[in-house]
This record gives sequence, C-alpha cells and structure tokens, in this order.
Amino acid sequence: MLDLSGKVAVVTGAGTVGPGWGNGKATAVLFARQGAQVFGTDINAGALEETRAIVEKEGGTCAAHGCDMTSSDAVKAAVDACLERFGRIDILVNNVGGSAPGDPVSMSEEVWDRQLDHNLKTAFLGCKHVLPVMEKQGSGAIVNISSVAGFSHQVDGRVHIAYSTAKSGLLGFTRATAIAYVRKGIRCNLVVVGTMHTPLVEERLMKQLGAEAAADLVARRNAAVPMGRMGDAWDTAHAALFLASDEARYITATQLVVDGGLTAARPS
Repeated sequence: MLDLSGKVAVVTGAGTVGPGWGNGKATAVLFARQGAQVFGTDINAGALEETRAIVEKEGGTCAAHGCDMTSSDAVKAAVDACLERFGRIDILVNNVGGSAPGDPVSMSEEVWDRQLDHNLKTAFLGCKHVLPVMEKQGSGAIVNISSVAGFSHQVDGRVHIAYSTAKSGLLGFTRATAIAYVRKGIRCNLVVVGTMHTPLVEERLMKQLGAEAAADLVARRNAAVPMGRMGDAWDTAHAALFLASDEARYITATQLVVDGGLTAARPS
C-alpha cells in the first residue's frame, strides 16, 4: 500500500527553518521510506542537508539541490539536475510557502508581490518546468500544498491578505492544471492544511509576537480545532503521500482538507 518504489519525487521546500519537522522535510522522509528516490530543493542549503542526511541514514536515497523556487532559471536548473541524477520525475510536491500579516492598506506593495511569488508563483514554476518531463513520460502526479487561509482572510483573528489570496489561487491553479493535463496521464491535486504546529509557524510567531504571546496563541490555536489540537507536518505528509500514490490513480483536480474539522466548524 502507498508504495513509491521505482518513483522519483521532487519535493520543494524540503528543509525546515528550525528544529523539528516541517511539511517538506516530513514529506521527503516519508516518501523515501515508501521507496521513492527523493530530489529535495530548498533555499536553505543547511536545512536541506539535514533532510538528506536523515533519509540516507535510514537507507533511502535523497539528492539535495539548493534552489530559489521564485526564479524560473533556478527551477529549470533544479529539474535538469534531477533528470541528470535520476532520469525521470514521477511526483512533484509544491510545498514552498509562508505568510506575512497585513491588510490591503497596511501591507506594502513589496510584501504583496513577495507573498504571491512565494506562495503561488513557486507552484507555477515547479509545474512549468516539470510538466514537460511528465508529459514526455506519459505519467505523473503533482501535489500542491495550500492552507485553510485560502478559505478565509483571517486566521486566529489576524489578517494575511496576500497569503490568503495566494492560497485561494492555488485551488484554481490546481484544478485548471489538472484538467489541462488529464488526458496526458498526469494528475494534479491539492492538500489544504489547517492550523499546524511546525517549525515555520513557531519561528514566525516568535518573531512577530514574542515568546509569551506566541505560547498563548499556540494554546488558543489548539483549542480552536474541533479535535482539540493542531496538526503537524506528518499529517500533511501522509495526505501528500496518498495523493501522489497509485492508490489515488482516479483522483485529480480535487482538494484534500487536513484540518481536524476546523473549516467545517466555522460559521459560514
């Protein structure tokens, strides 16, 4: 079940900003455990190397390639490097992202542009350069990682207008891409994650709020989820694994919400 043996998986954002497990790191390790040869990218070479070392210590295969996923040339170079190393690409996980607070008045144009590049353009560029490879092979599975922030412009009472816009845009991008390539043996789906406790969230909250306020917010985030706790990176990784696997062969252009019931419990 969910066997990825013989498959090559590109996982973007495969490092993490601090100790622990981020979505990309957990996904890369889990895919390797399921037999995939993993090609991980990240802008942080040190964090990416940590992921590679974990995979190889467990007996798996992971190539690490530093890459700014907002640069088309850099993404093309990464894809070329993956092909040189492994000869094919069967799975692409577009995982790069991160939020910045602000509403349309308080947010600068520069932050707006960076947020859309970081959260939406990165998926576009990943698909732009990987899809021709998959089309030539006649098969492939793409998993884009989004957020429940795409359903609401406020999360935890804080406004993240550009992040919410980008994550909402990922749904349309995923569906349109899936239908454009559905006759070419390529599937494209979306994992929509809820409030998660990952190093990226911890790092961002600490910088924005300070340790005491961040701890209070973490407690409130746990309490707001119907299950009584936030999810973690492994919840995201297992959802991505299913959508990338052959068991999901008849699933495309859809979204898998991983949020502990959060969005269902919100007032409409």
